[in-house]
Amino acid sequence: MTSTSPSTPHSFQVDLRGLVDLLSHHLYSSPRVYVRELLQNAVDAITARHALEPAAEVRIRLSASGGRVTIEDSGIGLTADEAHSLLATIGRSSKRAGGGSDLNEQGLEATRQEFLGQFGIGLLACFVVARQIRVVTRSARDPHAAPVEWLATDDGSYTVRELPHDARPEPGTTVVLEARPGAAEWAVPAKVEELARDYGSLLPYEIIFDDGEGGEPRPITDRPAVWDRPFPTPDARRVALAGHCAQLFGFTPLDTIDLDLPVAGVRGVAYVLPEPTSPAHRAGHRVHLKGMLLTERADNLLPDWAFFVRAVLDTDTLRPTASRENLYDDETLAAVRDALGARVRGWLAELAASDPDRLAAFLQVHHLGVKSMARHDPDLLGLMLPWLPFETSDGSMSLQEFAAAHTDIHFTRTVEEFRQIAPIAAAHGLGVINAGYTYDADLLALLPAVRPELKVTELDAGAVTERLDPVPTSAELALAPFLATARTRLEPQSCDVVLRAFQPVAVPALYLDDRQARQERDRTAALESADSLWSGILGALRGSAPRARLVLNHNNPLIRRIAALPDEALTGTAVESLYGQALLMSQRPLRPADSTLLNRAFLGLLEWATHSTDDRDAQEGQK
Repeated sequence: MTSTSPSTPHSFQVDLRGLVDLLSHHLYSSPRVYVRELLQNAVDAITARHALEPAAEVRIRLSASGGRVTIEDSGIGLTADEAHSLLATIGRSSKRAGGGSDLNEQGLEATRQEFLGQFGIGLLACFVVARQIRVVTRSARDPHAAPVEWLATDDGSYTVRELPHDARPEPGTTVVLEARPGAAEWAVPAKVEELARDYGSLLPYEIIFDDGEGGEPRPITDRPAVWDRPFPTPDARRVALAGHCAQLFGFTPLDTIDLDLPVAGVRGVAYVLPEPTSPAHRAGHRVHLKGMLLTERADNLLPDWAFFVRAVLDTDTLRPTASRENLYDDETLAAVRDALGARVRGWLAELAASDPDRLAAFLQVHHLGVKSMARHDPDLLGLMLPWLPFETSDGSMSLQEFAAAHTDIHFTRTVEEFRQIAPIAAAHGLGVINAGYTYDADLLALLPAVRPELKVTELDAGAVTERLDPVPTSAELALAPFLATARTRLEPQSCDVVLRAFQPVAVPALYLDDRQARQERDRTAALESADSLWSGILGALRGSAPRARLVLNHNNPLIRRIAALPDEALTGTAVESLYGQALLMSQRPLRPADSTLLNRAFLGLLEWATHSTDDRDAQEGQK
């Protein structure tokens, strides 16, 4: 048996240029993150020093001039050994337990949760814009240690040397970046200040910016966050939040919702969009982690159904991804997402209970999206369905209002059918909802699950006919020959004829149809065009579904005059014309048989009219 000696371990070699390419093209979305890395290191250095010296001075100063960006802090600083170990080792962080000696063990355990950085890439990420990085630092832990200069270039080389004590009398660190060719735009003072404000406005320590042009240095931070500031009145707070939303997101919100989860370390606000938006659109929310902007495109922060808000918040519990540009989707985020969703639901419930006008204003904008999401979210359905607006035979109103007047609710599946029947239904106390718009039919089908006492059915011809006033028996018997002629003439159209009295008087005839009747007509049409095999199969499927109905209005004078015509052929042509006019008013698609009937009736009336004129002219000539 052959034995082998242990192999000698080797260290990985890292190509800095390749690393920078990886960072800039794959990990980070933009070179702009270099400002965040500078701010993050400075804030963490201050935090570390406060764990060692709670009364230590806090100073972070950022400046930009001549293609250079400089940041100075009064933080913990580094020794020469730490500069070697921490600044030039990929993946090592002074914030990791056991990963360095930035703090003593007790201070590390007590303070590490306050650090912003967690992944140890650190200062090297600044090479996405820098040709050279110079760090001058002095340790606060070892008063006798000399200041240290760490100088690195983008070719992967660096030097470390000790400086005279007077080169930096006080503890802290100064970092100077020199922009590389092609990245000068990222070192322009206005750009640096803009990025610093964007990333660092909520950081816990004051940061001062100096543009290097002789202007007055100005603060970058703006704390406390606007949602945590005291205001003299609720209206003043609402105005301030609206201004904050306009500045961040570019719109004035319909309303604001506080997102306060102390147990989860989350504070913020959600702004309600003033314009409709698609529920399929994943809104980007703005998230700060311990005051540092993490992302403005967090699309996993709120439930999908909360598509109508844009949120901005600060958290100290949620985990960032490796790039620190989004939230890591774990159990903690899932729990926070549910809790934030409950806050939004609570806002909706409060509006429903105490401020129906504001709720109506919200639904006027977002009702379509809410309807879309409520179909799949039982909680949202139960909360919002009674308040959603629908077009009804009593006017536009919420289901809550409509159900107060009607326990039997009928609906039409097409807008055209509703518009034909709505005036007549309203006049006769029949409750009808237009479910021809997107999602409405689905929601009405779910209504009994929320309100079991309500009965919801699709409108059928029989239900409407039963609500219309019957004609006295004597009058109907007197018109029996007319009705027989009408039924015979419309039999080929699979349409029955009934006589009723209804309002408005101006409507001579009403065409009523339902889904079963349409299915039966489609089956009949298929039967007529099928071969012998399919004719047998379709014939066996013949149903007993009710047929369409032409309801003639006995109150209408035209109907009475047609019923009194002595010419049976002319009566039949007039009935076909009434059928065609009612069919056109319903705006249903015309079948070939319907088009043929309309043409025949139109030409028949023209022929009758012209013959009548000729007869009158002949009689005048004889005189």
